[in-house]
Amino acid sequence: LDPAPSQGRKGVTAGLDADSRALLAARRQAHLAAVSGDAVDEIRETRDAWRKHQPVERVSVASVEDRIVGVQGGTIAVRIYRQTENVSPAIVYFHGGGWVLGDLDHSDALCRRLCVETGFAVINVDYRLAPEHRFPTAALDCVAATRWAVADAALLGIDPERIAVAGSSAGGNLAAAVTIMARDGVGPMLRAQILLYPALDNRCAFPSFMEFAEDHLVSAVDMKWYWEQYLGEDGDASSPLACPLKANDLRHLPPALVITAECDPIRDDGEHYARQLQAAGVAVEATRYEGVLHGFVAMPGVIGRADDALAQIADFLSRQLGDENR
Repeated sequence: LDPAPSQGRKGVTAGLDADSRALLAARRQAHLAAVSGDAVDEIRETRDAWRKHQPVERVSVASVEDRIVGVQGGTIAVRIYRQTENVSPAIVYFHGGGWVLGDLDHSDALCRRLCVETGFAVINVDYRLAPEHRFPTAALDCVAATRWAVADAALLGIDPERIAVAGSSAGGNLAAAVTIMARDGVGPMLRAQILLYPALDNRCAFPSFMEFAEDHLVSAVDMKWYWEQYLGEDGDASSPLACPLKANDLRHLPPALVITAECDPIRDDGEHYARQLQAAGVAVEATRYEGVLHGFVAMPGVIGRADDALAQIADFLSRQLGDENR
């Protein structure tokens, strides 16, 4: 991976593929409220409405079940997707949305595809959102859901020794945090981590933030606002559980697949983290998908390259969680 920015693209869309350009055009027509100020409810409402009008493919799976999981200070919902009645590995998935947006429906299409592509169970986690619940609530909810999956593995029909975590954007941040907590004894042993264009550093200082600051679905201003909602005034931004890129020790973490989007202000977060993992001796596969926007993997049927990324994820998980790795 080359973290150096492509020259001359700031604020333009010439490098985008046709699907991504069409998506940006549709978003502009929707006139979505900017993510700023205190209008969190309005932001959630307009983005939910826009998302529901996108023709994202929702494939059928053998079974879908909603459950409630107890966590510190309350409960959260999870949704379990299964393609087989046999005991299978499981993927615990954390959705994106800047720690502020998203729910089980937000990530339903992607979780269905992950289940079909891999044949593994997928556990979609509806962690509590900021600013109502700031750091470290979401991270603790996610590790609690992962521990629950292992503790109830027999009832869920999953193999407790073949568990991966995955997440996109803010969810990629949470997946990275869960692996650190699991390594340090707070969570179960994990076999793999999938980080899709993860947000990993609140400083927002890498070249990609300037290169794709505007007009690329998620702006640099958006990302700074999301970080402010998540951390608040008292959040410990130095904690590796908040900003995994600031971790001093990444040794002994599970093998990682890091997928980034070329035209994304937080592209460099994931690519620098992949290098840090490699330097710490972690097995890493890192791929930058050219010509696509932040969030593209979650849009099968809208962005064609999503299918390529999903196939890569399935191949990686097959190698990390397959029968030969029992």
